[in-house]
Amino acid sequence: MTKNKGLRISAIAVAVGSTLLMPQATLAQGAEGSTERIEVTGSRIKRTDLEGPSPVYMITNEDIANLGFDNLQQVLERLPVAGAGTFSTRGNSQDSTANGGAAISLRGFGADATLVLINGRRVAISAFAESIVNSFVDINSIPVAAIERIDILKDGASAIYGSDAVAGVVNIVLKKDFVGTELSAGYGSATGPSYDEKTFSAVWGTGNEDGNATLILDYFNNSALDNSELGRFGTANQEPYGGMDFRSSRGYPGRFVVDGQTVIDPDCPPEKSFGQTCVYDYGPHSIAIPAAERLGMILQMNKMITDDLELFSEIAVQHNTSEAGGAATPLDEDAGLTVPADHPDNPFGQDIGIGRYRTVDAGNRRWDIESDTMRVVAGLRGSFDSWEWEVSAQKGRSRSLQTGDRSQGWVRTDLLQQEIDAGRYNPFGGVTNPQSVIDAITTSLVRRGESHLTSYDAHITGDLFEFDGRTVAIAAGYEYREEDVSDIPDDQFQRGLIFGTESVSAQASRDQWAAYVELSVPLADTLELQLAGRHDDYSDFGSTTNPKVAMRWSPTDSISVRASWSEGFRAPSLAQIGLGPSQESQFFVDTFRCPVQDEDNPACASTDYTIVFAGNPDLEAEESETWNIGAIWAIDTGIDIGIDVWSITQDNKIDEVPFGDVYEAECGNQNSTVCVRLAPLPGQSLGPLSRINNTFFNVSSQEAQGVDLSAHYLLDMSDLGELKLSLEWSYMTNFEKDGREWTGEYEYPEHRWVSTLDWTRGDWSATAAFSYVGEFEDTPDIDFDGTLDFETNESRMVDSQLLLDLQVRYAYSQQWSFALGMNNALDEEPPFAIGDGDDDLYGYASKVHSPRGRYLYGKVTYSF
Repeated sequence: MTKNKGLRISAIAVAVGSTLLMPQATLAQGAEGSTERIEVTGSRIKRTDLEGPSPVYMITNEDIANLGFDNLQQVLERLPVAGAGTFSTRGNSQDSTANGGAAISLRGFGADATLVLINGRRVAISAFAESIVNSFVDINSIPVAAIERIDILKDGASAIYGSDAVAGVVNIVLKKDFVGTELSAGYGSATGPSYDEKTFSAVWGTGNEDGNATLILDYFNNSALDNSELGRFGTANQEPYGGMDFRSSRGYPGRFVVDGQTVIDPDCPPEKSFGQTCVYDYGPHSIAIPAAERLGMILQMNKMITDDLELFSEIAVQHNTSEAGGAATPLDEDAGLTVPADHPDNPFGQDIGIGRYRTVDAGNRRWDIESDTMRVVAGLRGSFDSWEWEVSAQKGRSRSLQTGDRSQGWVRTDLLQQEIDAGRYNPFGGVTNPQSVIDAITTSLVRRGESHLTSYDAHITGDLFEFDGRTVAIAAGYEYREEDVSDIPDDQFQRGLIFGTESVSAQASRDQWAAYVELSVPLADTLELQLAGRHDDYSDFGSTTNPKVAMRWSPTDSISVRASWSEGFRAPSLAQIGLGPSQESQFFVDTFRCPVQDEDNPACASTDYTIVFAGNPDLEAEESETWNIGAIWAIDTGIDIGIDVWSITQDNKIDEVPFGDVYEAECGNQNSTVCVRLAPLPGQSLGPLSRINNTFFNVSSQEAQGVDLSAHYLLDMSDLGELKLSLEWSYMTNFEKDGREWTGEYEYPEHRWVSTLDWTRGDWSATAAFSYVGEFEDTPDIDFDGTLDFETNESRMVDSQLLLDLQVRYAYSQQWSFALGMNNALDEEPPFAIGDGDDDLYGYASKVHSPRGRYLYGKVTYSF
């Protein structure tokens, strides 16, 4: 057996690639002249050619290395097929979300509508949900060094794979059958802010024709990039740059309630004073990219027991650490804090209430996050006659621990009240209280999350019968799966002692079984029909059956036409079903208390209010319909062009009732139990807004259409080497959510593309990659009143961005190779954005653009 260096499919073969474009392309002949059959993502039928009736976008390990990316998130977020809902650790410091995690969202339908597989199998979801309830597979738990290739199926696939495959499937295929040893190390650093990354990997394998063991170790480390290093992109006051002033009304100094009136701290500096509110810039105290360290190990083994029976197994473990956090604890009237008249620092000489205040002297709040994932797969596969079969079992676990100690800014309101009552804590004038007092008001916190997956599957594929001289192939199988998830916040959250910080509580479990069948029917030598159907039965919401019909027609050796239609579904996430009282915050103006803008009215400030969610056990499954029509033209051996027109419709989508609608319906009523207000101040009919209660229903819908284009060109320049050019372009013609047209709106650009130029000559090679994200409209809620108004109001445009990545490689010998490169070689800043008043408060769209700047790196690889 020779050393396996991967499929080595060049950048020119990414997406539908050159092999995919050739209708007659087949795999290498087996040992006795038989043609090997493999399973292609999007079909369970093993076949001899690589082309199927559904569009598959392929990225190899060589492509990843040539682009200089060190983790999977960096790879996937650049893809044209990616969209809104893709998220990473960048700017992800909310206490209610999956800190340290990352996920891919295909077509903008959300991470929960994208199915992520490893070697074609489901894996355990993250223990912490993203944005409270969106379950996802944490791609940070998959080491890059272990990846052979990534197959992205840009088609609905519930009839093949079941739930979640609404917008497509990302199948991570791991390296196996490796013989030898390969060591790789890399280091990179940003040229502006102090940010760096370190990587190391080792791949070792041994075996022969009777079996193999491949062991992969992968280490990744990045330093923190703090907002304080980003200048204009690190402040919440974007007014000087044409944006909004999102500084917090929870200030330091703060404001107080005296004789029923809101009164600003007399020592509030003039530049922070807005009427009776003293604002605070939390921006420089937040994290743009948190420090992270990841260590993973994957062992794949297989052993031929007989000529027709093979034993195989996979063992994977991953340990990740990261951090998250924000500025010091924000307090408001809901905390119920008071200052007695006899407090030695009380300038008012009477009992007063603390209105809005921030314990800056206790320090910024920080979380330490540890995530551990484990996966064990074992099974048997074999063959008889023209049939191949496989049975396997899998156990998976994802465990997350989020902790904060007393040195990390976690203040308990009851302990703070005790120190105020004793006259030891001074909340006036923005003073720094003694460390002994800070120690008395701070505490330690723990958030624990865990998810489990147990699954069993059996399937068989082979030739069913002859039809008009052609062979009808079939695949059929059965799956059984058990899942559970729990997310348990610290008891101090549950008792309301930790204030101004979001929390999540969730616990649920389910079991599910499914049976499926797929047929490949050759209607003619050039025409293939694919029929598939799958029935899933869940213990909580019920059952669903989903079909798929697809065709591939090859009228000539150079032209191939494909079309597919399918129905799909997404089961309610365990978090959506089992969510306990959980919180998130949103900036908006309490317009019922501020009908006319008045800087002396504290309610007129755009303030981060609390929204409390609970789960709904009566949720039904989401439903979807997908179709795709495409054609591929291989003009000659060096040029090919592919085009696909696609459509996805998702109904019965689970979503919260938009908080703006809840606000309009409920928050004008002081006695509402949905919109909860504190007691009104004298002379007012409505009290300060405390929280809005919300939950989840099958109330939403999404629909999108678009066009994908791929083009590849191979030029042999003789003595000057070989040149490969590729273009992958996605044009979204329509995206609707709940009847609103989002195409070209915030985070929904119409155009995204990636173009790659590869040059090879002898031992030298180089890559230039361009990635483009089109412009989109800013501020979906233009007046920040909690109601989306982009359809009736026109905002400014967030500029498009074009990034250039460069890399040069040199193969010094068969053992040694070197690479030097630059990501964002032109040091492009993120385009300015006013933001959405939620995640994006610092002058750019954090889920679309990165503030890291130019990044230089070097890598060395040694093989033996």
